[in-house]
Amino acid sequence: MTQAITKIDTLVVGAGQAGVAMSEHLSKQGVPHLVLERSRIAERWRTGRWDSLVANGPAWHDRFPGLEFIDVPADGFAPKERVADYFEAYARKFNAPIRTGVDVTSVVRNVGRPGFTVHTSEGVIEANRVVAATGPFQKPVIPAIAPPDSALHQIHSADYRNPGQLPAGAVLVVGAGSSGVQIADELQRAGRQVYLSVGAHDRPPRAYRNRDFCWWLGVLGEWDQVAMKPGREHVTIAVSGAHGGKTIDFRELAQQGMTLVGLTQAFDGNVATFQPNLVENLARGDENYLALLDAADAYIERNGLDLPLEPEARRVFPDAECISNPILQLDLAQAGITSIIWATGFATDYSWLKVDAFDAAGKPRHQRGVSSEAGIYFLGLPWQSRRGSSFIWGVWHDAKYVADHIAIQRQYLEYREPAPVAHQTPVSA
Repeated sequence: MTQAITKIDTLVVGAGQAGVAMSEHLSKQGVPHLVLERSRIAERWRTGRWDSLVANGPAWHDRFPGLEFIDVPADGFAPKERVADYFEAYARKFNAPIRTGVDVTSVVRNVGRPGFTVHTSEGVIEANRVVAATGPFQKPVIPAIAPPDSALHQIHSADYRNPGQLPAGAVLVVGAGSSGVQIADELQRAGRQVYLSVGAHDRPPRAYRNRDFCWWLGVLGEWDQVAMKPGREHVTIAVSGAHGGKTIDFRELAQQGMTLVGLTQAFDGNVATFQPNLVENLARGDENYLALLDAADAYIERNGLDLPLEPEARRVFPDAECISNPILQLDLAQAGITSIIWATGFATDYSWLKVDAFDAAGKPRHQRGVSSEAGIYFLGLPWQSRRGSSFIWGVWHDAKYVADHIAIQRQYLEYREPAPVAHQTPVSA
């Protein structure tokens, strides 16, 4: 028996924060739509993160405009399970048409008729438009330099859950963005000897003069930057909401016993080689940190704000031995390292989207989420419209833009040529 084909105006693939936001705005525009999710709503927040993860922004900031966290203090940092619960509650608020447990396997443009044919694990769907709301964290990336030594326990940060899952011994964490530095700190607190490979990074203060860095980036206009500064493509951000939120200071971590090394370069047997750029990377991170403090001080003075001074924010920890004399080669066996955690980011995977919407490198061609392929849209991409696109509230605003575009296109297609006006003979006087 042939399974009936479902027909819908707009199909949204993914029910994380991007898909939920997209559904809300499509609902407000009266656009018939359906959201498909292969697992549960916001599944990545539940099972694609480590156990102790909390949101990197405070609850007043990392949310959608239409709902507050009711059981997390405004300046607190929501645990990952609470974030997932939040999106489920948000979807219920407007009865989002979400189907969970459905995997999309291919999207192909129709020939000789509008729209797309979508193959899923539960049948075929025909949609006039498709929104890829699967986000940027789709495919964990472990670089080719990873050693083939099976004696080492190697996992990506996406598969890390807690210190107890690792074999006894020291740990090398490669990558010092938010994930890498938080995992390294947790392992050190658990009594592990940790080596942290530090590349280029930004290091904002968690808070300064009684305001979270998210607030500072807002009033200073930093969230509204529309393009990444040249040469900053591989610069990560080291920030954390763990333990109530605290500024990441690599020199402090080194003073507490963590061994810092430069960017990981290669492995030759048991020997790891690191680039001689640790001091330079730390200096540039400090430069980024101090620049934000300076900008905040200037803003306070310019606007006459009564915010307390915080001279301790400019305190500089002395260099530990690993900074004064950086390690360029390390015998992993002699150092007792039994595990490597690759906090080296993710790649997108749009292999299911078989349309002409990608450049030669496989990256989406789009303008604020509106694809070069008519009827295809993207949502949840870093820098989709501006710097703030990576944050929860940013994806909500990007979704509004995409939904507005879809509504406008529907209005064009609903145009009907006016009926001809009947000829009337003039009446003689």
